[in-house]
Amino acid sequence: MESGVEELMPRLLPVDDCDLAEDFDPTVPPRTPQDHLISFCRIEAARCPDVVVAQIDPKKLRKKQTVNISISGCQPAPEGYSPTLKWQQQQVANFSAVRQSLNKHRNHWRSQHLDSNVTMPKSEDEEGWKKFCLGERIYSEIDALSDNENLGIDYIKVGFPPLLSIVSRMNQATVTSVLEYLISWFGEKKFTPELGRWLYALLACLEKPLLPEAHSLIRQLARRCSEVRVLEENKNEEQISALNLIICLVSRYFDQRDLADEPS
Repeated sequence: MESGVEELMPRLLPVDDCDLAEDFDPTVPPRTPQDHLISFCRIEAARCPDVVVAQIDPKKLRKKQTVNISISGCQPAPEGYSPTLKWQQQQVANFSAVRQSLNKHRNHWRSQHLDSNVTMPKSEDEEGWKKFCLGERIYSEIDALSDNENLGIDYIKVGFPPLLSIVSRMNQATVTSVLEYLISWFGEKKFTPELGRWLYALLACLEKPLLPEAHSLIRQLARRCSEVRVLEENKNEEQISALNLIICLVSRYFDQRDLADEPS
């Protein structure tokens, strides 16, 4: 131990360093603090086995033991669709204003009553949150609504929007969990407006500095957005713009600059 540390942590007993003699007799009562410590160390050492084997329950190692972290950046935007630096800066400014407004009025919105048909799932209910955010139509991959469903909005079918009265009730653990659920969904499914609205809202609720789990999630999200826009066959400008927006927020607002789009 360094001397500076030793000064902050003085010894409790005034004993000097010593070597344990071979003829030490543990049956003789200790007469000094030094003899007491020598006796204690010898007895404790005798009780320790030569080899210690840790008892590990394999069942506890089966869940979430592998963490895959990719350090690769985002794929470049399709030619002609790379956002300008001015556009990216404006999106960051708009997003910052949204976050400030949300934090300022969070208590007000949290106090508002939810409609009777709004039942927020528990934080650990992954399937419940996917249905809640995306709706049974997207969750069940139904292409179109029937005629009688077009007469009114059935949020059970089309998903609940990220209303302020809803997201203000979500703590950071829930925000991170739902973000993980939707990113997992997005990893195998197509991008939809419903998904985009919720991803934007959850990013707006995400507190800085980021926890390691949230840091990994948003990087995963940005890379997935870059993959999807490259594979966008019809080059839907509205969808590519939405994907550009998410990449922009992750890279420039949350300081993941290695994932940023190069200005066109």
